[in-house]
Amino acid sequence: MKRPEMLARVEDGRPWDLLVIGGGATGLGIAVDAAARGYAVLLVERDDFAQGTSSRSTKLVHGGVRYLQQGNLGLVREALEERGILRRNAPHLVRDLAFVVPSYAWWESPFYGVGLKFYDFLAGHHGFGPSRHLSGAEVAAAIPTIATAGLHGGTLYYDGQFDDARLAIHLARTAADEGATLVNYCEARALTKDGARRVVGAILLDRESGREQAVAARAVINATGPFCDTLRRLDDPDADSIIAPSQGVHLVLDRGFLPGNSALMVPHTDDGRVLFAIPWHHCVLVGTTDTPVPAVAREPRASGEEIDFLLDNLNRYLSRPASRADVRSVFAGIRPLVRGTGHAATTSLSRDHSLFRDPRSGLITVTGGKWTTYRRMAQDTVNLAAGAAGLIPRPCITRALPIHGSHPAAEHFGTLAHYGADAPAIVELAGRDPALGERLHPRLPAIAAEVVWACRHEMARTVEDVLGRRTRSLFFDAEAAAAAAPAVARLMAAELGRDSEWEQVQSRTFQSLAALYRADSNAATGRP
Repeated sequence: MKRPEMLARVEDGRPWDLLVIGGGATGLGIAVDAAARGYAVLLVERDDFAQGTSSRSTKLVHGGVRYLQQGNLGLVREALEERGILRRNAPHLVRDLAFVVPSYAWWESPFYGVGLKFYDFLAGHHGFGPSRHLSGAEVAAAIPTIATAGLHGGTLYYDGQFDDARLAIHLARTAADEGATLVNYCEARALTKDGARRVVGAILLDRESGREQAVAARAVINATGPFCDTLRRLDDPDADSIIAPSQGVHLVLDRGFLPGNSALMVPHTDDGRVLFAIPWHHCVLVGTTDTPVPAVAREPRASGEEIDFLLDNLNRYLSRPASRADVRSVFAGIRPLVRGTGHAATTSLSRDHSLFRDPRSGLITVTGGKWTTYRRMAQDTVNLAAGAAGLIPRPCITRALPIHGSHPAAEHFGTLAHYGADAPAIVELAGRDPALGERLHPRLPAIAAEVVWACRHEMARTVEDVLGRRTRSLFFDAEAAAAAAPAVARLMAAELGRDSEWEQVQSRTFQSLAALYRADSNAATGRP
């Protein structure tokens, strides 16, 4: 998957069946589905693949226990089925994870136990394992740092964990394997229309070269997530908003705060949500919040209140409290929730996806949803788009389509397990040059060979691409990632043919970005 080759296909002027605008989970899933059906599909992304919301999730493939509490059984059932499909198609990126719900009142264990048995029932043969009651001693064994004062017991259940940014890159590679054309750092500047005012393509800007290119497509799909209203207004400047953006914040701590292999699920936070503390690689991930925001930022920032909210609610359940000084990284993402009526809180808005086709222009917009159901969202969208474009009907085949890198024993590759079948090639790179086998930083698992691989095969174009999404170093430890930036910039410059000035600019730009991921830089900010 090489950007110059992809860009050359765009510039040769060929017509496309489908133009997908947006390279997050939804857009990439659409590109996989459409290409696998044999349609000519072009996907463009203004920034990098999964640069926004799709790399800032809680890293869970789940039905949604909270949605069960809300009575949204249809969404839960669909998500549990998709969870099973994704584990089968991407075993190198999805794994089972045990969750413990501690009980500090006599009635909590039976109450949660009944609900989670129903969760098991909804999963059916897609289940990851049966839930069961735990004694207080069993809870303490599973969560060694749990606060034991007043602990009555708990409930154990199973869900899935995945690596969101890596899945996005592997979906891009799957789409490319199936014949799709994908270009990052390529912005849709305008929509083109025919005499009947129907959308028939777009004007694209290659943000690296500054060149513009007109492309034609039989259907155009808006998969820009939180930014979908912006694109809709390129079609109709008077279009009403359909998105109610909500910010979700996550903290990353050292594994010492959750040293076992089980996750902690806090069933009640101060705002009525659930909270997760999850072992994630060599770290602990804590999240999330649900804060309505008036506008969508490309680099959303956590407020000091949100950071304190997460720490306060987590520390009620830990024998060793965490402080801001313990936070290795803070990141925020924007949920593209479909707007409700009246003054509904974002916690009550639908996490299900919605499809809109403008009756006048034909522009198709898909929004809402969540990572777990990305495949189903893509299937529904391609079905609609193919019909609207008059394409030859072809069935969706992604239920049984392995995702690039699929490997049943990827865990044998150690810290490279998330590359799946690509891992041996990275090991070979490191074997040919001992310097490429060195870690980027003592506190980060990534090695230099991964930087080279990202440039050669995964369309990484900036230091942020590598340290943010190809290796997740920025999310693991912002300070360590900033320290690694100069070395990464040198490696990338050699691969991409850039000069020393590019290296310096890239290093400084990334270090400025990494500062925003530190808890102390967010401490003084108010509500977003």
